[in-house]
Amino acid sequence: MDPEVSAVRLTVWEAVHILSSSEDGGRIFCTLGSLKRYLGETENSALPEEQEEFARIHFSTFLRCLVGKLSPDWLELLPDGQMEELWASFFLEGPADQAFLVLMESIEGAASPSFRLMKMARLLARFLSVGRMAAVMEGQCRQQAGPAFPLLQETLLTKVVGLPDLLGNRLQRENLATFFPQNYFPLLGEEVLRVLQVVVDSLRGGLDCSVSFLSQVLGKACVHGRQKEVLGVLVPRLTVLTQGSCLWQRVCWCLVERVPDWAMEAVLKGFVEAAPGPEVLSRLLGNLVTKSKKAQFVMTRKLLFLQYSCTPRPVPPLGSPGWAGSVCLADGERTPALSQMPMLQSLLGYLAMDSQRRSLLMQALKELLETWGSSSAIRHVPLVQQCYVSKAILICLAHLGEAELRDSQDELLASLMEGVKSRLDSSLPPVRRLGMIVAEVASARIHPEGPPLKFQYEEDELTREMLALAMPQPTADGPSEAGPSFAPVSGETPDRETVDRSGPQVGPEGSDSELDSDDEFVPYDMSVDREQRSSKAPSYVRGCLEALTGSEDWEHWEAALRALEGLIFRSPAATQEVSVELAKVLLHLEEKTAVAGFEGLRQRALVAVTVTDPARVAEYLTAQFYALNYSLRQRMDILDVLTLAAQELSRPGRLGKAPQRGSPDPGSQPGGAVVPAWRAVVEERVRRKTRRFSKGSVGRAPAVGPNEFNSVAGYFFFPLLQHFDRPLVTFDLLGGDQLVLGRLAHTLGALMYLAVNTTVAVPMGKALLEFVWALRFHGDAYVRRGLLSAVSAVLLSVPAERLLADLLDELLEARSWLGDVAEKDPDEDCRLLAVKALLLLEKLRDKLLPLSSP
Repeated sequence: MDPEVSAVRLTVWEAVHILSSSEDGGRIFCTLGSLKRYLGETENSALPEEQEEFARIHFSTFLRCLVGKLSPDWLELLPDGQMEELWASFFLEGPADQAFLVLMESIEGAASPSFRLMKMARLLARFLSVGRMAAVMEGQCRQQAGPAFPLLQETLLTKVVGLPDLLGNRLQRENLATFFPQNYFPLLGEEVLRVLQVVVDSLRGGLDCSVSFLSQVLGKACVHGRQKEVLGVLVPRLTVLTQGSCLWQRVCWCLVERVPDWAMEAVLKGFVEAAPGPEVLSRLLGNLVTKSKKAQFVMTRKLLFLQYSCTPRPVPPLGSPGWAGSVCLADGERTPALSQMPMLQSLLGYLAMDSQRRSLLMQALKELLETWGSSSAIRHVPLVQQCYVSKAILICLAHLGEAELRDSQDELLASLMEGVKSRLDSSLPPVRRLGMIVAEVASARIHPEGPPLKFQYEEDELTREMLALAMPQPTADGPSEAGPSFAPVSGETPDRETVDRSGPQVGPEGSDSELDSDDEFVPYDMSVDREQRSSKAPSYVRGCLEALTGSEDWEHWEAALRALEGLIFRSPAATQEVSVELAKVLLHLEEKTAVAGFEGLRQRALVAVTVTDPARVAEYLTAQFYALNYSLRQRMDILDVLTLAAQELSRPGRLGKAPQRGSPDPGSQPGGAVVPAWRAVVEERVRRKTRRFSKGSVGRAPAVGPNEFNSVAGYFFFPLLQHFDRPLVTFDLLGGDQLVLGRLAHTLGALMYLAVNTTVAVPMGKALLEFVWALRFHGDAYVRRGLLSAVSAVLLSVPAERLLADLLDELLEARSWLGDVAEKDPDEDCRLLAVKALLLLEKLRDKLLPLSSP
C-alpha cells in the first residue's frame, strides 16, 4: 500500500470521525483547516499527487459530511460566523464540478422548508455570484485530453440548464432572485463567454481545449426556450470579439458546429434573431450550412417555410360596432398586421454573403416560388405566412444577380406564372394583392427584356415595405452584377409626395418669377362657387329615367344621374310607378363619360329606389342575381344594394326624415346655406355673455319607430337561397365563382343580422343554418368567413327561446363544427369568427339555464 495515498485516506477518515463525534469548536476548526492544504489554497499545500487524490476520491464524500453536520447549533460553535465561512470555503474553493453536484444533491434531498435548504440555496447563489459556474464548464473543456465521463457530463448538463426549474420547485415562494430564469440565463451566457476567453487563451498558449460541453449547454438552454436570455448576452460580445480576430471566429464556428442535431434548430433560430445583420451572422456561423445537413435543412427549409412571426391584431369585443361590422359587411379586406422581418433579411443575406452558399440561395428561391404558387398552399396556409414567403421571394431576388437568374429563367418563370394565376383567382383581396406585387417585381428581375407586368392595387404600408425589400442589394462575395435598380409602381405618374419633399424649385437670381410674385395678395374665397352648367337637371323622376335611357347630351345625362337620388326621396309615389324599370336601367347603366364618383352615384340611386319600393325592386334584383348574361360585378352590385337598402330600412326613426344619402351636386346647394362669418362671431359673443343658472337636457331622444324591414325581409332573403346550387352557363357559385359565393354568404348574414326582432327571423335563421351546413367544408377562406359570420348573425337575431325551441338540433351540430374551426382552421379570421360564435353560444346557454332551472 502506498504510504502517501494511505496518509490522505487516513487524514480524511480522521476528519470525518471528528466532525461526526466532536462538539469542540476549536478542534473542528483545526481539523477543517488541516484539510484545506489539499485544496492548494494555503502556504503549506500538499503535494500535487495528494491534492489530485483528495479531489478525485475523497472530496465529494467529505462535502456530503459537511452538509450532514449543517445545523444552527453546529454553526454557533465558533463566534462571528467563523465556522460558516470555513464550511462554505470548501464549496467555493474546491473542484467546482463536484461542489456544484453536491450542492444540487443536498438541495433536492433537503426537507422543505428547512434551515438546511435555505442555507444551501444561499450558498449556491454565492457559488454563482463568484463565477464558479465558469469553473464548472471550464473543467469539462479541459478534461478532453483525459478519459471522458459521459455520465458525469450528462448529469452536469441537466443540472446546469435545469437549475431554475429545480430551485423553483424546491423553494417555491422562498425562491431567490438569482435563480429566476430571467436572471440566471443571462448569467449563464456571461459564464460561457468567460470560458470561451479561457479557451482562446489556452489555444494561443498551445494547449488543447474543447468547446463540446459549451455547445451542449448552449443547445439545451435554447431548446428550453431561453434563446433571448443567453444569446442576448453572447451575440453582442461575440460580434465585437470576432470582428478582428480569426481565432475567435474559429472558436465561434466550432461552438456552433458542435451543437447536437436535436438542438440545432433552436440555436440557429436564436442566432438569426439576435444577429444585427447578415455580415455578423456570417462571421458567427461561417459556412455551417455547407458542413451540416441539419443546419442546411433548418436554414433553407425550416426557417423559411415553417417559422414566421406576426403581431396579432386586437379582436373587437362582442357586441361592439367593429364586431357587428365584421359580421355584416366583412369582405376580406383586412390584412393582419405583420411584424418587421430583420430575421428574414439576415437569414437570406447570410446565404448570399459567400459564393459557397449562393447556390443554396437559388435553391431556396425555387422552392419558395413553388410553394408560393401552390393552389393548395393558398387555400390552407395562413395569410401571415403567405406574406412571409412573399417577402422571402423579394429578398432572394434582390440578392441574386442577373446572370444567376438567367441560368434558371425558364423554371422560375413557370413557377411564377402558375402562382400568379392561382393568386389572382383567389377571393381574398390581400392574396390577390400579394400576387400582383410579387409578379411585378419578379417578372422585372427574372425576365427584364420582356414586357413588364403592371397591376392596379392600393398602396399601403405593407405594399411599400415589400417594394423596399425588392431593391437589389450589393453582394460581397457573389457575382458583381446585381441587376438594374427599379421600383415597381402601379402607375406611370410620379408620387406627388416625392416631388413635394424635393423642396421648392429656386429660380435663377434676378429672374422674373421674383418680380411677378403675388404672395402679398389675399386670395378670393371660392369655397361657395358653383360650376356653371349648360344643361339643367331634370325636375322629375321620369325625366331622369328618360335622360338616362335616351339622351345624347352627356352633360344632361350626368346632371340627371346626380339629381336622381334626391328626386327619388322627394317623390316616393312617382318613383313607385317606375321603380322596377328604373332599377333595371340603373343596374345596366354604363359610364359613358368620365363622371367623378359614378359608381357611388349609381349605387346610391339603386339603394334609394329599393328603399322606396322594397318589395317589388328586391324581388326583381334577387331574380336577376341568378339570371343569365350578367357579369360578376353586376351580381355583386346586387348584393351590395340589397344589404345597404336593408340597413336603411331597418334604421330606427327613418320614417319622415328621408336623409340625402348621396353626394349632391354642389350646384344644387342654396346660397343661403352658408352661415356668414359675422353671424358666427356674434353668436359666440352672446353665448359667452349669457349667464345660465341651469340647462335642460341637450341630448336628443333616441329615434324610435317601426322596423320597415320587417314586412319585406323575406323578399330580400329567401330568393337568394333558392338556386345557389344550380350552375349556369357563365355562373357557377359552387365552381369557380367562389368570390361571389363568399359575398353571398356575407350578404345573407347581414340580412339576418338586420332582421333582428322581426317575425320572419326564425324561418330565416333555420334556412340560413341549412345553407351554412351544406357549405361548411368549403375550401375557400372567404366563403368560410361568410358562413361563420352568418352563424353569429343567427345567434344575435333570433330570440333565445325560439333558438332553443325550433333550432336546437342545428345549434348542436353547429357547435361541434365551430369547435373544429376554432382549433384547426388555417385562416386566422375564420378561427376568430368561430371563437366569437362559440362565445355567443356560451352566453346563450348561460341566459337559458336560469330560465330552465326550477
